[in-house]
Amino acid sequence: MRNIANRYGYAWTVLKGLVQTDFKLRYQGSILGVAWSVLKPLMLFCVMYIVFGRFLRMSDGTPTYPVVLLLGISSWQFVTESIGIGLRAIVDRGDLLRKIHFPNYIVVVSATVGAMISYAINLVVVLVFALVARVEFTWRVVLVPLNIIELYAFTLGLTLLMATIYVYFRDIAHIWEVLAQIIFYAMPIIYPLTYVTNRGGTIASLARLELLNPFAQTIQDIRHNLVAPATQPTIWNTFSNPIIQLFPVVLAVFVLWLGVHVFRKHSRKFAEVM
Repeated sequence: MRNIANRYGYAWTVLKGLVQTDFKLRYQGSILGVAWSVLKPLMLFCVMYIVFGRFLRMSDGTPTYPVVLLLGISSWQFVTESIGIGLRAIVDRGDLLRKIHFPNYIVVVSATVGAMISYAINLVVVLVFALVARVEFTWRVVLVPLNIIELYAFTLGLTLLMATIYVYFRDIAHIWEVLAQIIFYAMPIIYPLTYVTNRGGTIASLARLELLNPFAQTIQDIRHNLVAPATQPTIWNTFSNPIIQLFPVVLAVFVLWLGVHVFRKHSRKFAEVM
């Protein structure tokens, strides 16, 4: 038991050190420093709000739309930052892994934890926007941590999978960049889900099916539970079948398990391949 405790204690120490180092290096030489973790989603929010909310009139017409939009952008930035940095972690930290003995997975996890810290900072900004918009919070706020845990689990699983693939196939980084852009515009991140579902027909049905994607499901759940329960539909009130309702959660857990399994299976060969 003591050996297990020492091993996990050492892993935690290394993880904490990597997260702190990555966070410092990320903004080293920058005048604004950590403020960029807030400014980037805010600047994207301003552009998207003007284009989609004002020019194209794709908002839901409610006072909470700006908060909903900012929350979606911040959540998606967490995903792209986690996977974008995490998939390169093994290769980028190759020299460190060869010199110091510690579990390989820690360098991947450190990337996702660093992104989660930025996400937490952004959520504070979202809460400030919500207070300014006079959002009336409900008891559903207590469910938000569960939504974030699910989002993190799914993201970590994908990051571990892509980090493994990247060691053998570097093109996966470019493929992910393209996919991230497609998903960003395809999912209800910059536009409300109701904007599509209210139109009816095949498009509305396809839009509802997007909720089977854990990314779309968790972001909608976070929006619903945190700021707009009246205007943000979720998989729980869109479908009545419990199997369909639980599908994204089960998929997130499965992807996490698969990511851990594949990563552990190939981790011993990383040094040889690199």
